[in-house]
Amino acid sequence: MITLGITGGIGAGKSETALFVSALGIPVLDTDTVARDLVAPGLPTLSKIVETFGTEILDSQGQLDRSALGRLVFRDASARKNLESILHPRIFEVWTHWVREQAVQGRSHAVVVIPLLYEKGYAQHFQAVIALACSERTQWQRLRERQWSDEMVNQRLSAQLPMADKLQRAHYGLWNEGSLEVLHQQIRLVLKSAGRPS
Repeated sequence: MITLGITGGIGAGKSETALFVSALGIPVLDTDTVARDLVAPGLPTLSKIVETFGTEILDSQGQLDRSALGRLVFRDASARKNLESILHPRIFEVWTHWVREQAVQGRSHAVVVIPLLYEKGYAQHFQAVIALACSERTQWQRLRERQWSDEMVNQRLSAQLPMADKLQRAHYGLWNEGSLEVLHQQIRLVLKSAGRPS
């Protein structure tokens, strides 16, 4: 089975790439979805986060208030490391188990989306890594369309490797500056190169 990791800058098109790959019939797991599932009310991961950061990171329904947690951890490097020490080992356990399941089921390919793939040293778990990138101007425009403030953008960008570094390290780089059709063409070429006819 060929295992592919997808990473890249914030707003560079990782989710769109995952959607298109999935639509082609290739199993895809997005670790952002895994992270959201792990912090559902009543689960031990959320309990540990509340124990570490306090109840102010919960909303009135007892669910994780991502905005409140984000404001806390992205202005304090030690707080962010504490959160990552809670979340990342659990996320790693989920996605590595999922990859093994795909192999048992006889899948030809399995794709995992991991924003911090290089930051966490996960590249060796994949036969190839695909990195998404775009210009800084386009990145900022897309993040502002998400209603992110300049402070939020800067905080999150400082927590990741620059897109140029990820492109340099990856086996395949996708430049997502134009239309979805152009992105999809690039994805098809990568999959063909990685051993899947498209």
